[in-house]
This record gives sequence, C-alpha cells and structure tokens, in this order.
Amino acid sequence: MKPGNWGKFAGLAFVLALLLTGLVQIQDIVHDRQSQQRTAISSVASSLAGPQALLGPIIHRSCVEEWDIKPDANAATGRREFRQIALPSNLTIDADSALEARKRGPYTAQAFNMTAKLNAQWPDLDALRPERKTPGSRLTCGSASVMVAMSDARGIRNAVLKVNSILTPTRAGTDYPPYPRGIRAALPASVDLAAPMAVQIDLEIVGTEQVAVVPVAAATLFKLSSNWPHPSFGGDFLPVDRTITMKGFAAQWRVSSLASSAQQDVALGRVLCTNSNPAQTSSEASGGTRSAECLETVSVAFIDPVNTYVLSDRATKYGVLFIALTFVAVGLFEFMCALRVHPIQYLLVGAAISLFFLLLLSLSEHLPFSIAYAAAGSACVLLLGYYASYMLHSWRRGLPFGLGMATLYGLLYLLLQLEQTALIVGSLALFALLALIMTLTRRVDWYARLRLPQADLPQQPA
Repeated sequence: MKPGNWGKFAGLAFVLALLLTGLVQIQDIVHDRQSQQRTAISSVASSLAGPQALLGPIIHRSCVEEWDIKPDANAATGRREFRQIALPSNLTIDADSALEARKRGPYTAQAFNMTAKLNAQWPDLDALRPERKTPGSRLTCGSASVMVAMSDARGIRNAVLKVNSILTPTRAGTDYPPYPRGIRAALPASVDLAAPMAVQIDLEIVGTEQVAVVPVAAATLFKLSSNWPHPSFGGDFLPVDRTITMKGFAAQWRVSSLASSAQQDVALGRVLCTNSNPAQTSSEASGGTRSAECLETVSVAFIDPVNTYVLSDRATKYGVLFIALTFVAVGLFEFMCALRVHPIQYLLVGAAISLFFLLLLSLSEHLPFSIAYAAAGSACVLLLGYYASYMLHSWRRGLPFGLGMATLYGLLYLLLQLEQTALIVGSLALFALLALIMTLTRRVDWYARLRLPQADLPQQPA
C-alpha cells in the first residue's frame, strides 16, 4: 500500500474521532435538556400534585384497653391503645381521566384530572369488635370512621361520601396514622356492627404521570378510561381487559385477595407507594421487583412516547451509523470513480450530519417534532447534495448522493416512530444496504485500487 494511502486513512481516523467527540457533546446537550424537563415535571408536581395512589375505603376506629395491675386502690393501671379496621368484601372503582399539558417554559408535563366513583360493601363490621388481651380489663372505643387515603392529598378537588345512601360530611385527613393523607367521614355512634354496610364516594382528583389503586377488598374491580393513547400498565397486576386506540384507552383490573397480600399489608401498615418513592425507584433498579415496604397496587402511567427529548436522544444514537454510512458512500465514489476526496471534505460532510441532530433538538423545542425533523433533514440533504456535486466533480454523482442521504433520514424518522418493530426494521434496512454495497463492489480489485499511483488519479479543477 502506498504511503499516501496510510496518510489518508490516518487523516480519516482523526476526522472520525473529531466527529465522534462532537456527537458526544450533542448527546450531552440532549441529556441536559432531558434533566431540565424532569425538573419542570417535578415543578408541576410540586405546585399541583404528584403521582396518585388510592387506598380505601376502609372503616376504622381507635380503642383503649385498661386494667389494674394490682387489686389495691393505689395500684397503677396498664393501658393499651390500638385500632380496629374493617376492609370491604367488594370494591368497584369506575374512573375516567382527562390529560392536560402543563407548560414550564419549553417543557411540557402531562397532568390528569380524574373523576372516580367508589362503591364498597361490607357484609358486617365484626372486624371492629375489640378483643380483650387482659381478662377483666375495661374496653372503650371511639366512633368509627370511613376513610380513603391518598399519596398526595393536594390533588383532591371534590369528595362526596354516602353511607348506606345517606350523605355524610367529609373532613380532611384520615385520622389513621399509617396513612394520614386523604379524607374521612364519621359513622353514627349507633352503627350496627352486625348489619351490612355500603359506602359510595364520588371523588375528583388531579395529579401527574401516574394513577395507582390498592386492591384492598376481598374482590376489587377497577375500571379506568382516558383520552390518553399511550398508557403504560404497571404495578403488581396487569389489566384483564384493555382497549387502546388513538383517541384513548379503557382498561379494567380484577384482583382477588386470594392473589394479593394487600389486605394483610394494610393491617401491617405497609407504605403507600408511587413510582416517585425512593423505595420503589430502588426496586426498579434491581430488576422491577416491588419493594417489600410497599403495598401492592394496580397502576397506569401516562407516558409520552413522542417526547421531543426522548426522540432526539434516540436519534443521536444513530449518529455514528449515519457518519459511517456516509463515509462508506463517499469512499465508494472515490474508489470506483477514481476521484480524490480530501479528509477535510470528509470532515465537512460529517459536520453537516452532526449538525442535523443539533438542529433537530433546537427546532423541536419550538415546533412539532415532525415539522422540526422535516426542516432539519431537508436543510442537511440540500446542503450535502449541493456540496457533493462539487466534491465528486459532477451533479450526476451529487444528486444520487443527496437522494441517498434523504433515504437515510427517511429511514431514521421511520425508526423513531416505531416502538415495537424498530429493531427488526433497522436490521433489515442495514442488511439490504450491505447487500447493495457488496453487489456494487463485487468486481472491484481492492489491491489494484489501493496501489493506484497518485499521478494516475484525476486532479481536482482549481
């Protein structure tokens, strides 16, 4: 191989290193923007309400047991304070959520407004009957309350509660220490613990990102519909039925206490978690297993698959491939047409490709992503096609080069829109491109090409 060829390859390696450094810098900008968007979402959550998790309705009351330690009059007394809870046998939640974009500068957070009808039934309230731990003790219990706990009570907009179809005033807070945030309503002191009870609650709440429900009843049915077309179902139980269209989704969950430990965990005071809780975040990092400190839930997150920064981040990951394929295309023109392309020209072509990703990011903050992509892609294709016609000494070579770049940008846009089939489409496209290159170069004598004296190569016009 001629010494000049070694110099050419060294120059191309240096150019490639410069372009890769530039791509890394652009990726850092994208990640910085993603971080700022997360900060904006946290800002919306801090001023509105965060992810919401619902627990209840639950009926509870506090009791005190006292006993004399010694029978004489001056003896001290023992005392035990405890709470009794009654969990419903059946719980039906029928909810509808409407998503609304909230802006923080150029960043957008998705907030939801959810209306829910909760219907809970108890065959009796025998679970509220206290049991003595000390024979002969004195037992006193307060009035029973029905409560619904929430992870972020700031999101409560309205709550109407009925006990056996009788409207009952609600108050803030649950008066239940393990789950203090939410609402409660006092039951009449004369409530018959042996009689069935039904509670109906009309609830309106707001929040961001996610809704979760604890399947606290012996049989829980949760129905949720929304105008958001991109749900991400999570929690410990997936929906048994779901329908997803471009206009929204509808899903329902059926959970039995035979399959869930939620009833036992509520009695133990486990934590009411959302995805924003540190305990759950750490569990996701360890493979998605729910933290042992958290109650079981069914949940849905309102994700945005066409998020500008997510798409820009995915696009920049194809930057190296774009540059490599472009260098291969220029190299093929150079070798097969006996041209001379300087490493600086490679650098300029690669810089135009790298700049596309920065243009895409900046434009997509102010325009819809599709329009921003079309504008950035068209500008780069026109620039590369125009420059290639002079770099390759002919419009007949520059035009196919520009069309090839337009095809690459079109393929990239297709991959960004595909969620489930991006890998197979990308793999097939790369295989087809490799097959085309191998077909075009099947008769090339590479040794002869690389040994070609520099004097035999055509000179660029001044």
